[in-house]
Amino acid sequence: MRLGDSKMKISEKGVSLIKHFEGCELKSYRCAGNVITVGWGHTKTAEENQIITQEMADFLLLDDILVFEDDVQRLVNVDLTQDQYDALVCWTFNLGATNLYSSTLLKVLNSGTYDKVSEQILRWDKSGGKPLAGLTRRRRSEALLFDTGILDFGETYA
Repeated sequence: MRLGDSKMKISEKGVSLIKHFEGCELKSYRCAGNVITVGWGHTKTAEENQIITQEMADFLLLDDILVFEDDVQRLVNVDLTQDQYDALVCWTFNLGATNLYSSTLLKVLNSGTYDKVSEQILRWDKSGGKPLAGLTRRRRSEALLFDTGILDFGETYA
């Protein structure tokens, strides 16, 4: 489906992938990138020592996903399957639209070279210049979903 023709929505598979790798913390904390985070990886309005309810965490997740869906739809100009779309929204949820916009991943994807996208996804597994095992698993899961539609949270390639 071409993104400009119809507004795609993330599937439950994509939401599950985000939830699995973000985890849900009801008390704010600093993530590996030293960003204040709360709920399911929410950063936009997170504050030090903030405590939220599960209901608020779930609301913030859905609100954040809408933003990242819009970013993917705005920046990608080729057809995507649902699984490819889900993988890209998950990637963008974690890394942000600025990184998607400036990435070789986007250039490769928008050129229609779908078989090279997963190797670009896999490059983004570092924080502070160092690979993090959790990010490596996440990127492998996103790449696998993009290429095959298989949802695997990384336990098979830990």
